[in-house]
Amino acid sequence: MRIVVTGGAGKVGAAVVARQVRAGHDCTVAGRTPRAEVHGARHARCDITDIETIVPVLRGMDAIVHLAAIPGPGGQAPEEIFRVNCAGTFNVYEAAARAGIRRVITASSINAVGFNYGIKSFPIAYVPVDEALPVFSSDAYSFSKQVTERIGDYAWRRDGISSICLRLPWVAPEVNSKREVVAPHAEKCRASLERLLALPEEERRELIAGWIALRDRCRAERCTESESAGPAYWNADPLLVGRTDFWTRIDERDSAQAVERSLMADVDGCHTLFVNDSHNYTGVPSVTLARLFLPEAEVREEALPGTASLVSIEAARKLIGFEPEHSVGRWL
Repeated sequence: MRIVVTGGAGKVGAAVVARQVRAGHDCTVAGRTPRAEVHGARHARCDITDIETIVPVLRGMDAIVHLAAIPGPGGQAPEEIFRVNCAGTFNVYEAAARAGIRRVITASSINAVGFNYGIKSFPIAYVPVDEALPVFSSDAYSFSKQVTERIGDYAWRRDGISSICLRLPWVAPEVNSKREVVAPHAEKCRASLERLLALPEEERRELIAGWIALRDRCRAERCTESESAGPAYWNADPLLVGRTDFWTRIDERDSAQAVERSLMADVDGCHTLFVNDSHNYTGVPSVTLARLFLPEAEVREEALPGTASLVSIEAARKLIGFEPEHSVGRWL
């Protein structure tokens, strides 16, 4: 298969290209920085915000993996995030149509839900979260990912381009999946839980509500849109820090696996899929996390045994056969 990977020199992109090259595919990394070779792939110079530079790169290709984007809200003006992420994605799909390509895999984000970076909080209806959960964006980055998914819908209706939009969480480098990294963090989380459970119930509830309220005030002040959020936001209890992305992650190698399976899947239409680890990264039972930190959510206990992820990957399992190969669950 002849594949173009935009953003192929980035963290996810490098893992994707390496996996595709090992599988024997012909890969071209498309980006603004000229390079002679990237992980055994060719390099083609283009800018996703300039469609005329994209079309020549796509001629003769079979599929596109579109990863090039501004990766978060920090330090970027909202209009620039929208321009690059939304107009850039539209250009990639439009160029694909002109080149006769009918398969695009796009990096969406868990942030399409709007819960992590949004300047306004909102109640989560149920856990585990799945693709049917209503979204609510109040920051430009999360909104850009929602628009990205809708562009895929449009391209299917207009040009018959099949696409899969992968809602990736934090992509952890391979080194962050080792026992010596995962186990100590999980131990801190379990110690935090032990301290919380030792408190009288009312005191525990008020303490957690205060933590959440403080972080919500930081969000309202748009600290997540600055280059670095303040210590009041990040230097919180280790269990609270992961609340807004549901304590989930994905190993960079599994992000590449998800892309590969999406490329090979025999599916038509535009599909949005959560792809992430099958376990939360805290070592704390998921039902306990939900009841303590997402008290407004309906907890579907039968879908949350042990440390099962609070973000469901059942749709990805069924549609593309995705199953994490590098889960932190073995170290929890």
